[in-house]
Amino acid sequence: MNILIITAHPNPQSFNAYILKQVRENIDKSHKLQVLDLYAEGFDPALRFDDKHRRRDLVSDPETAKYRDLVTWADQFIFIFPIWWSGMPAMLKGFIDRVFVAGFAYHNTKTGLKGHLKGKAWIITTHNTPSFITLFSQDYGKVLKNQILKACGISPVTISQITGVEKISAQKRQKDLDKIIQKAKNL
Repeated sequence: MNILIITAHPNPQSFNAYILKQVRENIDKSHKLQVLDLYAEGFDPALRFDDKHRRRDLVSDPETAKYRDLVTWADQFIFIFPIWWSGMPAMLKGFIDRVFVAGFAYHNTKTGLKGHLKGKAWIITTHNTPSFITLFSQDYGKVLKNQILKACGISPVTISQITGVEKISAQKRQKDLDKIIQKAKNL
């Protein structure tokens, strides 16, 4: 299986970076694995429209060609990112805006979007919000799961969350991390 991990955290010493390390180390070596660290990559998340940059041309934008190739290559996507202000970091949102574009990831039909992509996805998020609040909140990874990935043809999509990361005990943090490690081993 071809696995693409997409991570978006500006601190290479963060807990998200540690999660990435644990996931990488525990994925079976028979899989082909590529990691796309959007911050380390220096990805430009800014979407521009002007005389030289038209929305309809995003599908063939040479600046994002290598990312479209990675997305096409993958059978399994793993997203690792923190939740800030109830949603994904702007860096990841910009990646979605510039890469998961019409004509590549989907096309519009009279009844909605028709996805062009294949594969399944696992979203791993960290945040400080108590877990009971996320049940009633709009995002916390749900927008990426339901309005983006599934609409583009990627299914099934699962979410793993580590909640209250700044307040939980080391034991609780490790217990949550152990669940993620086990899931990585079972891919």
